[in-house]
Amino acid sequence: MDMPRPRPLLYTDAEPVAIEGGPEEIYPPTPGPSYSSADLECLAEALYFEARGEGRDGQAAVAEVILNRVESKNFPSSVCDVVNQPSQFSYTIGGRKTIRNKSTYRRVLAVAEEALDGSPRGLTNGATYFHSTSVRPNWSHRFFQTARIGRHIFYSPKQRIASN
Repeated sequence: MDMPRPRPLLYTDAEPVAIEGGPEEIYPPTPGPSYSSADLECLAEALYFEARGEGRDGQAAVAEVILNRVESKNFPSSVCDVVNQPSQFSYTIGGRKTIRNKSTYRRVLAVAEEALDGSPRGLTNGATYFHSTSVRPNWSHRFFQTARIGRHIFYSPKQRIASN
């Protein structure tokens, strides 16, 4: 027994109905990022030149160091100022370098975005310094080693512990 299909109702003369509690009330807009596009570019550039050969954790660890510096009273208070502080990052010495591998840059850009968006910083135990395992800078003996991730060693200033 074949029944005819019902025909849809068409309301050609009806006006749209205003709905109270629309999506803007149900899903309020979230605040934008608390960092600037310049911060993101500076952090991504630093990750590209300092840690592009590392895995995600190695890159995130370098981002941690930079952000730990931003929050420290001993360093400048913006990402770009930390990254461009004289003689702090080897790639900044001798002029601007060119980013040649766009896919690697996109990968470090994603790591930089996560770091700036507030991903947890538990990789380096609060480090504010790092260097490649291929070098042994003369300053490294003055700091406490906090982690070794990939081809980088991470440090924080030595803490003076009081004894009572």
